[in-house]
Amino acid sequence: MPPRTLFTADHHVGHRQILSPRMALNRPFATIEEHDETLVANWNAAVRPEDTVWHIGDFCYRCTEAHARAILSRLKGRIFLVRGNHDRISVRLPWAGPVVDVARVVVQNLDGSPQGLFLSHYAHRVWPRMHRGDIHLYGHSHGTLPGTAASTDVGVDCFDYRPVTLDEIRVRLAENADALSRVPASDHAQGRRHDERSTEVMP
Repeated sequence: MPPRTLFTADHHVGHRQILSPRMALNRPFATIEEHDETLVANWNAAVRPEDTVWHIGDFCYRCTEAHARAILSRLKGRIFLVRGNHDRISVRLPWAGPVVDVARVVVQNLDGSPQGLFLSHYAHRVWPRMHRGDIHLYGHSHGTLPGTAASTDVGVDCFDYRPVTLDEIRVRLAENADALSRVPASDHAQGRRHDERSTEVMP
């Protein structure tokens, strides 16, 4: 099978407080050790060694760099990082390419046509090339921010604690469409003004 590109965010490896009832995220793990081991197992069940994975921020938090490196070393695939607000340690890890704040990647649809994706840890209301069909993937919100017909949260809280493929993302976008299916025309114009500042990354 050909290599695939998958997407994920917000693992919070080593972050004990992510399991606190005060966080209201309802991650179903008794300990941070169980949490981290489940994330590794779910990742490796979803990803093949030849795949590319874009992690869209907050890979780890409040753990040692040694622990973060050990977890990353066990994950399958060529892994790239889009920086999140908790990635002070993560930026020092051995990713497959430079850490970036935003990225535009192009993947193939099932029919072979190109599909552009704008990746940012934070959700945008507008983004470069949205008027040309680019999809926006983000994290940070842990499933609390409604998606749209063209944008969605790919964090682990939204997708069974694992990376997801474009096909799975398209299903979620269709589910989002009823809630927020249109963006005002004025926002499309703003998106066009952003085009010149977009950066295309082709791993």
